[in-house]
Amino acid sequence: MEGTSLLALPEGMQIDQIQITEEGLIIAVVATHPTSYCPLCSEASLSLHSHYRRILRDAPCAGRRVQLVLTLRKFYCRNLLCERKIFTERLPAFVEPWARVTIRYCEQITSIGLATCGKGGTRLAARLGIHTTRQTILRRIMDLPDSSAGVILFLGIDDFSFRRGCRFGTLLVNLESRRVVDLLPDREVETSAAWMRQQLDLMVVSRDRGGTYASAATQGAPQATQCADRFHLLKNLGEAVEDLLARHLSASRKHHVQLALEEQTPDWLPQRNARRSQTAENLPSAYQQDRLARYQQMLQLHEQGMTQQAIAQQIGVSLNTVRRWLINGCPETARGPYVSQLDPYLPYIFQRWAQGCHTIAQIFRELEARGYRGSYASVHDNIVRRLQFDGRKAPSGTSSKASPLPTPRQAAFLFLRRSEKLRVQEQETLVKLRHIDPEVDLAYDLVQQFAHMLRSRTGECLDDWLAQVECSNLSELQSFAAGVQKDKDAVRAGLTWWTNNGVVEGHVTKLKLIKRQGYGRAEFPLLRKRVLHAV
Repeated sequence: MEGTSLLALPEGMQIDQIQITEEGLIIAVVATHPTSYCPLCSEASLSLHSHYRRILRDAPCAGRRVQLVLTLRKFYCRNLLCERKIFTERLPAFVEPWARVTIRYCEQITSIGLATCGKGGTRLAARLGIHTTRQTILRRIMDLPDSSAGVILFLGIDDFSFRRGCRFGTLLVNLESRRVVDLLPDREVETSAAWMRQQLDLMVVSRDRGGTYASAATQGAPQATQCADRFHLLKNLGEAVEDLLARHLSASRKHHVQLALEEQTPDWLPQRNARRSQTAENLPSAYQQDRLARYQQMLQLHEQGMTQQAIAQQIGVSLNTVRRWLINGCPETARGPYVSQLDPYLPYIFQRWAQGCHTIAQIFRELEARGYRGSYASVHDNIVRRLQFDGRKAPSGTSSKASPLPTPRQAAFLFLRRSEKLRVQEQETLVKLRHIDPEVDLAYDLVQQFAHMLRSRTGECLDDWLAQVECSNLSELQSFAAGVQKDKDAVRAGLTWWTNNGVVEGHVTKLKLIKRQGYGRAEFPLLRKRVLHAV
């Protein structure tokens, strides 16, 4: 029948009847194969003993529950040497013995659990027409067998956090098949080394710059070549360059601020207020002219006999304002000069900034101790507008029209990138950075040499580069070179071989997603199963 192939029944099974109910479908299936094999001696038998029924849950159809009523048979075993005389008909590819659900129904529940989690899988399964529980989904996941890792030649190893800064585990990836082969509950040297001892064919171990996995690879797989990951090498170099640039940029900004303080006189504010007062006395502002016009209009309407409520609605002011104007006469519209709460503290701010205190929060706390009751935003805006050169605005009154210098991290990013991929504005910023100090210019050349060596995988040039850094006076790069010297063989292999930890980092990201799907409540065995069998 066409329904048999549509329902994907095994060979020898046939649909007898289909019944549609309010809850779903009830499908009666009968066995038609003339023979069956004894599960103990595997000998075929034609001798029928009896029939029996099994009621199974099957995968839903179009969102409707499916219930199978299987009519199976019992046979006599004609093998005289077999201990079993009567056996039941088995369907190993369709349903397990004594099970109440089909194998494909279990596979769907397992797939839902691997893709979501326990509670989330229950909610998703209900929308798909599968009624199950959280415990069932988790039990199906834990029943999955551990697949054999097989022969591993190229291994990638990295850590992941169960809880950041507190507890860590280890992730192991086959770099050839790009699949996770195992998870370890910690990142101790002995745990990783014991796992590597079981892999006798291991040739290459790709790792980060940490000493834990270096020691584990040395103890567990001494025959394997260790490769330092290129991303971590470039990251460590960027951190060293950032420290160097922070030192020079700080000195450059202090120099610019000192020039700005010499050009700006702290007593400019009273002069501005005096000019504003003179202007206010000689020429009424637009605000004053508008209030005078409304007052004259109010007098005219009051003489015409209009009520105070009608006058307030006519001229667009409140009723209390009309009453006050009628009692007190002409309102006082002249405004005095605006004086900010921060104005008395400006000399102290200029003094602290010149002394090298460039932390706005610290200055704000000192002002509060001196009696300032204004807001932090007012202090921040005044410092950014008048003193900071790396912020959003340059100080008013300065003669410099140049663009602000980048932060140390932004500058380090420009140093590590390819020069031909920089935009015009970035190239101009890079030229400005290189002219700050000869040390910065020398550091840029050395960084570009190492980056080119990393991208072109020319690890044979590592010794020459280390010698150049040793001859320079750049303490930050010399510190980075000292770390490379301690791990030179692995660094040279990482700069030469194709292996890297990019695939491992991708699996770590996927592991974080799986971990968060469990809301942080899943223990390590469940996390390991979900990662090893991730869809």
